[in-house]
Order: sequence, then structure tokens, then C-alpha cells
Amino acid sequence: MAIKAVVFDFGGVLVDWSPEYLYRKLIPDDDARRWFYTHVCTMDWVVRQDGGQPIAEGTAELVAKFPEHEALIRAFYGRWGEMVQGLLDGGVATFERLEAAGVPLFGLTNWSAETFPWAWERFDVLRRCRDIVVSGRVKLVKPDPAIFQEMFRRIDAQLPGIAPEELVFIDDNRHNAEAATALGWHGLHHTSNATTDARLRELGLPV
Repeated sequence: MAIKAVVFDFGGVLVDWSPEYLYRKLIPDDDARRWFYTHVCTMDWVVRQDGGQPIAEGTAELVAKFPEHEALIRAFYGRWGEMVQGLLDGGVATFERLEAAGVPLFGLTNWSAETFPWAWERFDVLRRCRDIVVSGRVKLVKPDPAIFQEMFRRIDAQLPGIAPEELVFIDDNRHNAEAATALGWHGLHHTSNATTDARLRELGLPV
């Protein structure tokens, strides 16, 4: 079946986000910085905010657990904008080629509801999606099948009768791409622009 819509993850595909941009300045030693990510500001902790926990609450919980790292913990969201370097040109180019060809485009992102407006205001490419599911707003996070089902419901509202196999989902996290594939979508693990574009072409898309 022909592909009728493409769904983009944002961070790592369209938006250049990484804690490294901030914490390389705050913790110059590589080993100490890795220890901090592994034991203090872990991805599991970040995902809780992405899933809807208020930033103030999540920060307070972590400060109580690691009071000696309070300043570094508070910097995570207090200086969150320093983790974003801008847009990823390759991913945006893919988006724009699909957009120019009239392919309906959507967004599905793990992102705190409190920080997402920062990116929404700055990056117009996000506003060009037909609809976006933000994990912090729906209180679901990838790779939970429920967040994909919410995305599908919204796509179906605009493209009635669309089938899962008529959807492509692009994400830089392999587990998220595999979760989409398990639901019948074409989940593409984004590792480079060249490989993603090649796979899209194999699926008949004009990139």
C-alpha cells in the first residue's frame, strides 16, 4: 500500500537537542559527566517529566535525593534552552521535500509540556505539522503503544480510513521505531539522513 502520511520525532531528527551542550560546560571531566547522567539526571528521570510530571516536582525529588548536586540538577531545566543548538539541517530538508510534495506530515515527540513551548515558538517547522502529539500533554511516552494509538487517532481524523501500513514514523531511538513497526507502521530508526532518505525512497516517497 502507498504511504499516505509521515510522522516525525523531533529531538535528534529535526531539533538538535543534547544535555551535552550544557553539561560539557558545567562538568568538563568526561567521566564525572557520565557518572552524573548515569546516577543523577538519568534518562529515566527525564522521561518522567516528558510523561507529564511537573518540572518543579521532579527537580525537588532529585535535589532531596542528591542535595550535594543541587546546582547541577536545577540547571537541567533552569538552563534547558542551552541544550538546544537549533535545527538539524538534514532532517529539516527531508521534511521540506515531503512537504513540497504534499505528503501529510505529523509530529510525535517525548517532550515536557513545560519546555515544548520554547521550541514551538522558535522553530516554525514544528508548526507546519498537521498535528502533534506531545508526550507531556497526553501523559504518555514512547515507546508505549498507547501514545502511537493517540497519534493514529488524530491522523485518522484528518485522513479517514488510513491503515497503519500507510504510515511512516521516523525516530532516532531504535525502541521507538520498533514500537511503531510492531503496530504495523513503517518504523524507521534514524541514524543518518542518507539512510533515512534511502528508506523513504524505497517506500515510494519523494525525497
